[in-house]
Amino acid sequence: MGIRRRFALLGAALAAATALSPTAQAAGAPEYVALGDSAAAGPLVGSQNPNIVCLRSNTNYPRVAAQLLGARLTDVTCSGAKLAAFAGHQWGFLAPQFNALSERTDLVTVTIGGNDVDLVGAAVSCLNAFPEPVGRSCRDRFTAGGHDQLAERIDAIGPQVGRAFAEIRRRAPHARLLVVGYATYIRPSGCYPTQPMWARDATYIQSNVDRLSALLSREATAHGGEFLDLAPVSRGHDACAPPHQRYIEGVVPSRFTAPLHPNAAGMDAFGRAVATAVGSSKS
Repeated sequence: MGIRRRFALLGAALAAATALSPTAQAAGAPEYVALGDSAAAGPLVGSQNPNIVCLRSNTNYPRVAAQLLGARLTDVTCSGAKLAAFAGHQWGFLAPQFNALSERTDLVTVTIGGNDVDLVGAAVSCLNAFPEPVGRSCRDRFTAGGHDQLAERIDAIGPQVGRAFAEIRRRAPHARLLVVGYATYIRPSGCYPTQPMWARDATYIQSNVDRLSALLSREATAHGGEFLDLAPVSRGHDACAPPHQRYIEGVVPSRFTAPLHPNAAGMDAFGRAVATAVGSSKS
């Protein structure tokens, strides 16, 4: 039975499930490798992996998806990871994430690029303690002189992203590649002062999050992979939503989670979305 067929049959079983429960892993369980940065690793979400340097959650989206799919998971996601960490030693001593891949790998998920363009740093620079006009617009600062610095940063990593996806395909030639995008962090025009970011700046920052996801989508398709868009999954559950409805935390988290990152509810929703995307594929 082909790997796509196996995942499709697993997906049919998911449709009847109403709660996440431990799934027995058969001897022929798919081999799943998760690569990526903190958007996949889940810093401070629930219990953390003993490898504390990566701030990797035991309930991040790869773990949720693997449990639902009955897959054997090798999770090498790591907070702070950049594209260079795939082939190089993150923090100077961690093994390259690519080392987890092999010809036996059946499924690869990857979320990457946010740290390469410093999206979180850009978002933090947009905070204003007071409403307009007291302060400075980050959109105006990033687009001064007719050049959008943040958009240019994103566009510039395209070739490196493409090379990374090509290398995943080379190292795991039989694997299905699912590139997972970034979420809706803040809704259009934001929600000042709940999140202290001016309306135009909130729109600007999310537009560049979406730009990065669009780049990931293009490169995934160009290298025989698939793209999972988390923007619609998280719409209405962004940092402006009431705390109990959020999948993404704001600058001041409503619970013990890293700022501007998915919380436990978000990781659960994203893991389910990954499992559904994998399981619903036709053979």
